[in-house]
Amino acid sequence: MKIVKPDEEGLKEAATAMLAGGVAVYPTETFYGLGCLPSDPDASRRVCKIKGRADKALPLICGSVEAARRVVEFNAAAELLAERFWPGPLTLVLPSRINYPMWVTHGKKTLAIRVSGNEVARRLASMSAGVIVSTSANKSGKEPPRTAKEAADQIGREVDIVIDGGTTPGGRPSTILDLTSDELWILRSGPVTGGQIKKALRG
Repeated sequence: MKIVKPDEEGLKEAATAMLAGGVAVYPTETFYGLGCLPSDPDASRRVCKIKGRADKALPLICGSVEAARRVVEFNAAAELLAERFWPGPLTLVLPSRINYPMWVTHGKKTLAIRVSGNEVARRLASMSAGVIVSTSANKSGKEPPRTAKEAADQIGREVDIVIDGGTTPGGRPSTILDLTSDELWILRSGPVTGGQIKKALRG
């Protein structure tokens, strides 16, 4: 495991590691994330093994809305919500446009994506082909870490590189909203409330 700073050199090193099949830890707008390229079956399997959990699909962070449009099929609601809340802690579940490995999708034809409110996470995604896996950097059942040290203490020996971006805000993980049917479903409550979502959709 190597620890790098969240500067241009550190981000390039982390992106290079991920493009070569590595697994990285990086800061997000809530906690530290654990990620890899979603297109890499071996790396995504490693992420599930590190987490100690392989029963859920892995969420993704995109470097931009444009990158997200290449990954999933946007609808009118997604366009409005992305304009209002991205970058930020709102994850949208939408039909997939890419056939990612089973470790990422777990057989689902949808993906959960967001554009992170943390600049380091966005830049890392942009430098890593536009999209990266983003699950919390902790063992399943343990507290998600707010510092690089906390992440390293839990999973450091099992990852290739850690970007130390200082202490993250913590709080609640991102709101997850399912937009795959006529009915909108909040799958996980978070910083973006149902009222805010309804207001954004009304224009």
